Amino acid sequence: MAVIGFFDSGVGGLTVMYEAMKQMPEDQFIYYADTDHVPYGIRTSEEIYCFTRRAMDFLMDKGAEILVIACNTATSVAIARLREELNIPIVGMEPAIKPAVIRYPEHKILVCATPMTIEGDKLHRLLESEHASSDNVDLLPLPDLVKWAEQGIFDPKTIVPYLWEKIQSQNYTAVVLGCTHFTLFRDSFRQLLGDRIIFIDGTTGTVNRIKTLANEIPTAAEPQTAAKVRYFQSGREVKDKDTLTFIQNIYNRQTILDEYIKI
Repeated sequence: MAVIGFFDSGVGGLTVMYEAMKQMPEDQFIYYADTDHVPYGIRTSEEIYCFTRRAMDFLMDKGAEILVIACNTATSVAIARLREELNIPIVGMEPAIKPAVIRYPEHKILVCATPMTIEGDKLHRLLESEHASSDNVDLLPLPDLVKWAEQGIFDPKTIVPYLWEKIQSQNYTAVVLGCTHFTLFRDSFRQLLGDRIIFIDGTTGTVNRIKTLANEIPTAAEPQTAAKVRYFQSGREVKDKDTLTFIQNIYNRQTILDEYIKI
């Protein structure tokens, strides 16, 4: 039984932890949302590193044995440095460009992420390693989706006009969701781009890596008695009913979208 610490700037990482919890029912989870500083996509690199390091230290103090940066932006900026500094397994997220290009080498692919991820060296190195070019891969920052997810705004009447303004073509075969918040808007993407659009994100690979690491951790001699999952916002434990209900609504939305709109 492992204790796994999840970190994101806000609610997006819940979509990854949700899948991990389904596949790892015996393990325990701690979720840290840095709501004081969300969104990260418009922050400087040094700010993102400092916020992420603070969260990693907090999660380790709470007993996390594996750290998950369930945020593409923070992964892009901070994970290499953190792996050098911390003696603990750290799993990150990155836009799932590799599986998209492998599956659809001759098709048009749209990669959506935050401005920081789109502009970051990590993403462009990934594109180069997969020999992806502007001929078949378009990069699109969509920062407002993070803001709306944090506010619980998912109505296609609001989201689709925004996507219509930003997405210049509908001739895509696949959309790479390069921000964990973005999976919560699959219905709006599909309404704009059509029922045949394929969604690809990094959740499956991330959860598989977490499971592998968790299996390498010795089982505790005594059964754990702590809660299955604990939530924190910038270091403050979440206990109020309204916030817990909001988190549950995010899980419920993800469940509904998973049932009808596959990744």
